[in-house]
Amino acid sequence: MERPRNPEHGDYATNVAMQVGKKAGMNPRDFATLLAEALSQAEGIDAAEVAGPGFLNIRLAKAAQGAIVEKILEAGENFGTAPTLAGQKINLEFVSANPTGPIHLGGTRWASVGDALGRILASQGADVTREYYFNDHGAQIDRFANSLVAAALGQPTPEDGYAGDYINEIADTVVKANPGVLELPETERHELFRREGVELMFAHIKKTLHEFGTDFDVYFNESSLFASGAVEKAIETLKASGKLYEKDGAWWIASTEYGDDKDRVVIKSDGKSAYIGGDIAYFQNKRSRGFDLCIYMLGADHHGYIGRLKAAAAAFGDDPDTVEVLIGQMVNLVKDGAAVRMSKRAGTVVTLDDLVEQIGVDAARYSLVRSSVNSSIDIDLDLWTRQDSENPVYYVQYAHARTNQILGNAAAFDYASVAPDFALLTDDREGALIRTLGEYPRVVATAAEMREPHRVVRYLEELAGAYHPFQSDKTLRVIPQGDDVVTPLNSARLELVKATRQVLANGLGLLGVSAPERM
Repeated sequence: MERPRNPEHGDYATNVAMQVGKKAGMNPRDFATLLAEALSQAEGIDAAEVAGPGFLNIRLAKAAQGAIVEKILEAGENFGTAPTLAGQKINLEFVSANPTGPIHLGGTRWASVGDALGRILASQGADVTREYYFNDHGAQIDRFANSLVAAALGQPTPEDGYAGDYINEIADTVVKANPGVLELPETERHELFRREGVELMFAHIKKTLHEFGTDFDVYFNESSLFASGAVEKAIETLKASGKLYEKDGAWWIASTEYGDDKDRVVIKSDGKSAYIGGDIAYFQNKRSRGFDLCIYMLGADHHGYIGRLKAAAAAFGDDPDTVEVLIGQMVNLVKDGAAVRMSKRAGTVVTLDDLVEQIGVDAARYSLVRSSVNSSIDIDLDLWTRQDSENPVYYVQYAHARTNQILGNAAAFDYASVAPDFALLTDDREGALIRTLGEYPRVVATAAEMREPHRVVRYLEELAGAYHPFQSDKTLRVIPQGDDVVTPLNSARLELVKATRQVLANGLGLLGVSAPERM
């Protein structure tokens, strides 16, 4: 079932007769004719017509459309939820930025999309654990510590180090908290800056994410996998089971069998674990915690992870489909038609804090979820700071505020004693609004199935686009005029406004975007 682009083709259309006609031993058009005759007699359907080789165009009876409004108001905040994924335990890992600097725009995109996806999956009954993989092990942390030490000593940034005001701020904080730290032996000094610098940086990351509306159930430390021996144990398990092969003095996993561009070294020729060792142990840890599905949301340069993570799953005897990897493309800021490339605080990148400072949390979250993660996006600062209908988030939020205004004005009238008659909602704009409202559960279900939160965003814009003309038309009065009393038509329209407000609020809630009462 789908809604035709052309309203003249009915409220809904289906090609079911073309799919099953031959299986029933009939010409699809003849089969469609039988279906049309039966549907035309069904309660709630005004007409069913055959088109082309076997399409069915269906028109709902006007009174039946009211059932959609009643269903929305009865379900309230639960409208759009479903038990489709009930019983499925999902680990959703996203952002997971290295604690070596503020969250950049790519991580900010995942903070928006990942949080929205978690909400959408949960709305369909899944048990979702939002997880941040805290990369506190490895060479990049050493480079971070070296940068802090250099800043504290007033030395230039190391060639492979990190620069920016935040490095100086953290270095100063460590020095003030530890008088005499600069006189410590080099190894001790480095370790102290490493430990406390990472703690300070990650505290800033967590605070920033919280203020952005993105919180996690689990913060998992990469270093714990090495400290506990989990990495070594996982590798030995694979080695003993014959899932690794030896070549050139190293041990490899056959990740090309799962779409990787090359097989990956797991144990280097010097006997030490390669970086993938931590990934393998981490996946095994997730499965040991009982997750049925592990979703990884990674940056544009991480395509190779798809094959290696699926290969790791298969090597442990798991179904590779227990791993899903979503790859997000680049984000660029644009102002006055030119790219914004530098953050003073971060030194070389634009950060989450920079974006929020420019356009606010709601616009930032909404703009980053609005497009498929498969495509790069430009965030036009001039557009997203506008206070008019050209700004997509303003357009949707304003629709919600307008419904609230109508309901506030209606409080002065006696609607409670006048039952709504939905059969009176015969205007095309009323019908279009009702049918759009009825699409919401399908949109959310599809967004969950396809892992595409942007479907909810585009739907909300469609809904706002159906609502604004309805409210703007003075002939479609919701509130009685002058000394007029409330009629069954007024009551029906008021219920339609209530339903619109509810669906707008539900959809914005899935995105982590506010639904303002007034604007």
